[in-house]
Amino acid sequence: MNMMRAGFVGLGNIGKPMALRLAAADDIELWVYDVAPEPVAELAAAGGKPAASVADLAREVDVLCVMVRDDEQVRAVAEDVDPGTVLVIHSTVAPATPADLAARGLSVLDAPVSGGPMGAADGSLAIMVGGPEDAFAAARPALEAMGSKVVHAGDLGAGTRMKLARNLIHFVSFTAVTEAQRLAEAAGLDLVALGEVVRHTDAVTGGPGAIMYRDTTAPIPEGDFWRGVFDHVRALGEKDLALAISLADELGVDVPLAREALPRLGEGLGLE
Repeated sequence: MNMMRAGFVGLGNIGKPMALRLAAADDIELWVYDVAPEPVAELAAAGGKPAASVADLAREVDVLCVMVRDDEQVRAVAEDVDPGTVLVIHSTVAPATPADLAARGLSVLDAPVSGGPMGAADGSLAIMVGGPEDAFAAARPALEAMGSKVVHAGDLGAGTRMKLARNLIHFVSFTAVTEAQRLAEAAGLDLVALGEVVRHTDAVTGGPGAIMYRDTTAPIPEGDFWRGVFDHVRALGEKDLALAISLADELGVDVPLAREALPRLGEGLGLE
């Protein structure tokens, strides 16, 4: 069995459980580095090999995974990486950063993750990867040890762009939730119970991802299967949004996202 030699830099809340998944893999020899000694000791106990510096780690590995705080730290790590090592950037960075590093002669993949510490711990992360096919193939065993959904999104930078699109949904939805909570509170409802209902039904329906099956945002032509499906979605959505806005007006609650969503829903679905 050929052993992959992998390194991991950045053993924080998500990086540490990701690295622990690599340490548990039978076909991966793992080297680790972090400025904090405690997570390094934990990884060493799990079978990882501590490195004294990023440069020392980079000399030992074929694939170097990075999960640090920001672009500046990613660039600092990259300073010590040789062109022969595949640098896998798991941090969410500016879309131009991976290409900037590749322009210096490095083999780079941008591979941000979604799923949080829980997904990292149980190996169920979604990992969105951008970069050349050969680098993706070289890193794939490590990626599949850390995530249950590994998507090669396209050329370098595509993984980061996909992560930003995914998180746009995430945080706009969070903002919508705060709006709904204010409405529910004004209506005298139990917010904890509402949250339980939301999590339950999203687990059944797929939440916002339930409408994400088309491969284009172009208008849906007559006779297309999705037109009937989304006509139904629009009818329900416009009715319920109108009722929610009416309730908000009655209770004096500001719901700007709901007011924006109502006239945009049909067009966004491809119906207008």
